[in-house]
Amino acid sequence: MSYRKGELTTAGINEGWPHQIARLSSLGTMKQADVIAAFCANLSLCPRGHTVVWEGEWHRVYCFAKREDAEAFLERFGGEWFDPRDKGSGHYWHFWYKGRAAAREAKKRARR
Repeated sequence: MSYRKGELTTAGINEGWPHQIARLSSLGTMKQADVIAAFCANLSLCPRGHTVVWEGEWHRVYCFAKREDAEAFLERFGGEWFDPRDKGSGHYWHFWYKGRAAAREAKKRARR
C-alpha cells in the first residue's frame, strides 16, 4: 500500500479527532452537506472523514477533536457514536463491526 505525502492517515485521524459520529449517507443531500459545512465551520471537525457499511447501508463518519463539538453535531444532525476500533481493516476496511470493541472490553473485565 502506498501513501501520499502529507495526507492524513486513518490512525492520525483517530488520534487527533477521537470523537466520531456516524450518520447515514442517504441523509446527506447536497443541500444538507452545505448546511453541515456551515454548522461545522467553527467546530473541530477533521478535514477528512471516512465511510463505513453497516447492514448494507453506508454511513459517513464525522470526526471531531473536541467532545463538545461532536455532541453539538449529534444533537443538531442526529447519528450515533462511532468507535474507531469497530472499523474493519485490510480488505474489509469499509465494514463497521458495531459493538465489537465494547464486547472485547466486557470480556476483559469479566476475566479479572
